[in-house]
Amino acid sequence: MESILKDIKKRNQGINLNTERLEIIEQGKNDFRVYCNHMNPDFFSYERPFQDILCNTMQQMYEKELINEKTGKPYDILIINLPPGHGKSYTAMMFSTWAFGKNKLNQIISTSYNQTLSTRFAKGVREHIEDKETYGDDNSYVVNSFFPNVHIKRGDGAMDLWSLEGSYMSYLATSFNGSITGMRGNIGIIDDPIKNKYEAVNEKIKDDHWDWYKNTFTSRMLEGALQIIIMTRWASDDLAGRLLKKFPDRCYELKMPVLNKDGEPLCRQILSKEAIADKKDGIDNDIFLANYMQEPIDKKGALYKRFKTYDMVDKDKFTDVIAYIDTADEGTDFLCCIVAGVIERYAYVLDVYYTDEPMEVTEKETARILNLHRVRNSIFESNNGGRGFARNVRKILRKIKNFITNVFWFHQSKNKRTRIIVNSSNVMEQVIMPEDWETRFELYARDMLKYQRKGKNPHDDAPDATTGIVEVINGDVKVKKKAKVIKRSKLGL
Repeated sequence: MESILKDIKKRNQGINLNTERLEIIEQGKNDFRVYCNHMNPDFFSYERPFQDILCNTMQQMYEKELINEKTGKPYDILIINLPPGHGKSYTAMMFSTWAFGKNKLNQIISTSYNQTLSTRFAKGVREHIEDKETYGDDNSYVVNSFFPNVHIKRGDGAMDLWSLEGSYMSYLATSFNGSITGMRGNIGIIDDPIKNKYEAVNEKIKDDHWDWYKNTFTSRMLEGALQIIIMTRWASDDLAGRLLKKFPDRCYELKMPVLNKDGEPLCRQILSKEAIADKKDGIDNDIFLANYMQEPIDKKGALYKRFKTYDMVDKDKFTDVIAYIDTADEGTDFLCCIVAGVIERYAYVLDVYYTDEPMEVTEKETARILNLHRVRNSIFESNNGGRGFARNVRKILRKIKNFITNVFWFHQSKNKRTRIIVNSSNVMEQVIMPEDWETRFELYARDMLKYQRKGKNPHDDAPDATTGIVEVINGDVKVKKKAKVIKRSKLGL
């Protein structure tokens, strides 16, 4: 009798286990978080709440349920910033398998720093799909447990380009040096494009990433495609930074530093407070901030922390319209011409001409801008050919019948770097930018926001000319009148 009861109990347990398993499978099909938890319970756990946020955000993006309240449209670019060891790339790998389960006609293009890393990512996705359940283990879950119809097409042996059965082409792995041919994607994943801090300050590498994104990656994305950008925030103008600036209404940034505002760890099970302290002590502070706190290394040491902006300004209140022009000293320098309307001791920036074009181009364009904004007083630094440049600009102005703009020049004898640093607080207080200045004057804004208080700066022309504006307003620049001042009454003004 006792043995019979034991048999009945075992059979009932089996029924309960099977019922529970079926429920988990049904939940996992429609809930990415549940799917992850049972695919790898050693890493994914409800005791790690940051994974709730990560998994749910990725699912909402896929299902187009994460809506920008401003536009009423779903976000289509997800930027994920997480500390090392918290599974951001691994979760994206799991997401790829789940997305194929949801629709095996999905087409995924993944990009990594180099082809080796990209192939490793693709291999991980493929191996998950090919995994088999552990026989007799009701707690063993693989992709086919949830999605039994998802299989790699026979004969597709390549790790970086393969298809699922019933699909023409499913997955392509590439790098920033590679091309994307023969396939278009509705899910694009870019994983950690910057390798280290040295690449973070290499303008060419960041420009190449941006050019590749614009001209190669997006050209292969289908309409309405989901883009997932996973990266450490090394620099303010890295790929994530440029996307946030260029497409603010399309980007959703999921940023989770290793320590919250109260100094508590993101996940004690992965990195305890003590372990985080050890890492902070063991590496340079800027590396720690970038890797673990998602603070770009150029932000921490940036001279200018903020700029005031305006939406509209009453130009009738201008007491003067001035321009400060710093000509290019050397071949690598930029000419910077800033035009601003003055109200009391505040400069409302109207235009910025910032270029490395040759003098035969910049003289005419500078004159055109001064005339366009009806500048009354233009001040040129006469160092290194600036005096001749100013004279030529004045000649062009007179040829086009502009007798309003006075042209002055002076020799700047003060140390440039000292001037910039000493006047930085005045610049942030007295110079007011138009709201869209970062996109309207993109190169100028980049060199302003990236200028470092310490260390070398590749370009200082933008901060130099902006400093000149506040020096003029505050009376720190003394210029001798080199042009005849025409009374406004004689001009009919």
